[in-house]
Amino acid sequence: MLKYVLISMRPKQWYKNLVLFIGIVFSLNLFNLNFWVDSISAFVIFCILSGSIYILNDILDFEKDRNHPSKKERPIASGRLKVSHALIFAMVFIFIALFGAYMLNLQFFILSVVFFLLILVYSFFLKEIIIVDIMVISLGFVLRAMAGALAIEVYVSPWLIICAFLLALFLALGKRRHELVLLKENASNHRKILGGYSKDMLDQMINITTSALIMSYSLYTFFSGKIYIMITIPFAFYGLFRYIFLVHAKNMGGEPEMLFKDRGMVISMVLWVILAIVALYFIKL
Repeated sequence: MLKYVLISMRPKQWYKNLVLFIGIVFSLNLFNLNFWVDSISAFVIFCILSGSIYILNDILDFEKDRNHPSKKERPIASGRLKVSHALIFAMVFIFIALFGAYMLNLQFFILSVVFFLLILVYSFFLKEIIIVDIMVISLGFVLRAMAGALAIEVYVSPWLIICAFLLALFLALGKRRHELVLLKENASNHRKILGGYSKDMLDQMINITTSALIMSYSLYTFFSGKIYIMITIPFAFYGLFRYIFLVHAKNMGGEPEMLFKDRGMVISMVLWVILAIVALYFIKL
């Protein structure tokens, strides 16, 4: 049973919580070992919390998931994990996560509660409101970034927060487009909200979001106080354009973690990380 509980917590999705490390990296504290304990603790707490929310979401959607070509294999939808057992584990994990957040510091605890309530409300009804659904998903990433900063009590540029929001929105739009293409005429049967979207509409929204993200990231590099961070711009742009290519030509936007299997994306992300760290920490003006 524990195996199915872990699967329901979707550990493959926990990479999203890496956003919490924006605070320690971009506040120039990457090599401050004292901050790493709290940063890693915050990451673990959000993994447990988000995993619990995934369980609750599967409980709410298990009837609909049975009609989905891939989601029907999830433990709760397939019946391998009983709803009652899943609910008990979710409640226990939520208590553990929020208690850990409180022990870290009060501000981080408050933001953790806000994050939990937002995603919980999303799971109940906000995910059925067109456009609001993807906005809430994106706001979740903003809260993660802010939580990472609050965990170690550092300042993070508002431009980076905006970039986190726009990047999450960009990925969410790609996922919606993938769902429409995959499910075709059955899209609205699986999720009513998908009937409110169209490929043309999503393509236009992706274009707008891409433009806003490019501008926001460029402005961050210009005003960051670290002029050489601008050398990361081409790699950031390539990653965006590569993702658009994969969404349109390869239809790989359904699960963003699948992008880690694309060589071009992996290379661009690795180079971006290396160059960002070099520009922030090793090049002195």
